[in-house]
Amino acid sequence: MLNSIIVMGRLTRDPEFRMTQYQKPVASFTVACERDYAPTGEEKETDFIDVCVFNKTADFVRQYFTKGSMVIVQGRLQFRSWLDKDEQKHTRAEVNADRVWFGESKRKDAEPQRNEITEPDGQLPF
Repeated sequence: MLNSIIVMGRLTRDPEFRMTQYQKPVASFTVACERDYAPTGEEKETDFIDVCVFNKTADFVRQYFTKGSMVIVQGRLQFRSWLDKDEQKHTRAEVNADRVWFGESKRKDAEPQRNEITEPDGQLPF
């Protein structure tokens, strides 16, 4: 059997970080993923996909990703069910991610880095 999913989108909020009862790091976040197609004259729809990561991947997410970051996640889709206080059954789908990558090289609103070596006249040497 195969259960594999890859999602690319932007974080809708800062990742939530916590520890399991066995002291394993867990991070959870939601990815907004715009659909590729919209009928003529209509706006594209956006799907909001919950993601959960564990261990070193959770630490990586906590360190490098914030609200608005473009992210690529790969993992498996899983469903969780529970009963609420009124005995109503609820089901939730989420991606249990094994891998997380940066979805872009740097933020568009980030300040440019000025580590280049320049000539005395202020021009780059190449």
